[in-house]
Amino acid sequence: MTDTTSKYADFEGLREKAVALRREGFSRRQIRDRLFVDNNDILNRLLMGEPAPEWTKRPNAKDDLRERARALRLQGMTYDRIQVELGCSKSSISLWVRDLPKPEHRRTREEASAIARRGWEATLQRREVERREVKRTAQGEIGTMSARELFLIGVGLYWSEGSKDKPHARRERVTFVNSDPGMIQVFLAWLDLLEVSPEQLRFHVMIHESADVAAAERYWADLVDTDISALGKTSLKTHNPKTIRKNVGENYRGCLVVRVLKSADLYRRVEGWWYGIVGAAKRADHQIRT
Repeated sequence: MTDTTSKYADFEGLREKAVALRREGFSRRQIRDRLFVDNNDILNRLLMGEPAPEWTKRPNAKDDLRERARALRLQGMTYDRIQVELGCSKSSISLWVRDLPKPEHRRTREEASAIARRGWEATLQRREVERREVKRTAQGEIGTMSARELFLIGVGLYWSEGSKDKPHARRERVTFVNSDPGMIQVFLAWLDLLEVSPEQLRFHVMIHESADVAAAERYWADLVDTDISALGKTSLKTHNPKTIRKNVGENYRGCLVVRVLKSADLYRRVEGWWYGIVGAAKRADHQIRT
């Protein structure tokens, strides 16, 4: 008899306990932890036919919108007007009210186009609010970061964005180039964790010659807390008039290059760490337990 079979031999007795807990309002996780059931298939069988308690169900934010859309449709409003009123997409409105009678068309094509434009603007505004809210919530989910977490993130960050050694071009040195200030800050925090001294760091800016070079140099110097005079010579990219650049405007600041002096040994360790992560990922247990 296997360990799993022996552990759950009294299945019916275990199911009675699981069902009783479920009906008292316990979640799957609470039941699992209380009954020491670490096998999802067994847990599913124990709770088969028992609905989840209401408190564990996520509320459907669109239920209220659906009822309002139906009420407006019954008042004779078209999809365009409902979209303006509620900021919903037409596809959602169509699903919600398709069983209701269609209103009579009483407006010109120009009026309908104007309403459609306003509806689309309302939809874009709603989507932007949702987009920001998702990002804000996700940001809060990170919380504090341990030294090991920063270490692993830094290794992955460098291996995706940093310079690499090639058999045909030996470059065993740590050099990191990026236009994202957040990436630069995380990279510098990682170097600090590895006890790389500030004296080992060198910075210089890479930017298109048509940009505001002086402003970019000030920005990057402030970001890494150094004087502009401490930056290396800025590398200017020649602008090709035949191409249309999209990285323009006041927010374009080029890239910052971060070099670590005498970093051959550090580079070799980074490469080793990265392949260690690859091997560990292959062996990791990625099962999500709910």
